[in-house]
Amino acid sequence: MQSAYAAPAARSTAVDVAMCTGLRSAGVLHANAPIGCERLQVVRFSYVDFDGRQHDDGEIMVMDAAAPQVAALFDQLRARGFALAGARLMQHYRGDDQASMRANNSSAFNDRAITNASAPSLHAYGLAIDINPVQNPFVEIGKDGRAQVSPTAGGRYLNRQTTRPGKPARKGMAEDVVELFAQHGFTIWGGDWDAPIDYQHFQVSRTLAKKLAALPPAQARAAFEEHVQAYRNCRRDKPRATCTH
Repeated sequence: MQSAYAAPAARSTAVDVAMCTGLRSAGVLHANAPIGCERLQVVRFSYVDFDGRQHDDGEIMVMDAAAPQVAALFDQLRARGFALAGARLMQHYRGDDQASMRANNSSAFNDRAITNASAPSLHAYGLAIDINPVQNPFVEIGKDGRAQVSPTAGGRYLNRQTTRPGKPARKGMAEDVVELFAQHGFTIWGGDWDAPIDYQHFQVSRTLAKKLAALPPAQARAAFEEHVQAYRNCRRDKPRATCTH
C-alpha cells in the first residue's frame, strides 16, 4: 500500500551571482533599485492548482527579512488547498507585469514603479505579493466611468462573490486568504483600496519597507518578526482594520 504523497516544506535560498546577473539582464533589477541581490531570497514551495493537482515548482522572490514568513505562508496556502495557477520568477517575463498577469502568474519581487506613478512599487522591495491576477484583477475606473481591468480576463471576476446561486464555487480568490497574509506580515490588501482596486496585491507599509531595507539583514529579519507579532497580538481583541499598518 502506497503512503499518501507528502509535499516538501517551503524553503528559501539566497540569490547567487548567476541569478543576479539574470535579473539584471532581464530588466527585473536596475542599478537604482531600493535593494540589491544580497537582500533577496527565493522561496520554493509546493502548491495545488485549480484542478487539484500538486506542483512542486512554485518560486517567489522576496526580501530576506520576510522569507521565513513567506515560506510558512505558502505552506499554509497549500495545506488549505488554496488554488494557485502558477508561480514563476519575474525574469521569465522580463519584468513585464502585464505579461505576468496575463499568464495568471503569482509573483513578488520586480524592480518597477507603482502603476501610473513614478515611486518604487513595494514589489521593488520584495515586500509585495500578487496572487492569481485573473481571479484577482487590478481595476481602475476610467474618465468615462467604465472599469478598466488588468488582465482583461479578470473581467469575469468583478463580481467578488465566491459562491453564487446556481454556479460552481470559485477558487483562488484573495478574499479567502486576506487574514492569512496579514498573519504573516502582509497586512495591507489592495482589495481594500478605493481607487484603484488591486485584488491580487498584498504588501507591507512603505514606512516598514524603507526601514527594513536600511537595516542589516539580521536586524531586518528581527524587525519583520516583531511586525508580525504586533499584528497577531492586536488581532486577539481588535478587528483587522485597526491592526494594519
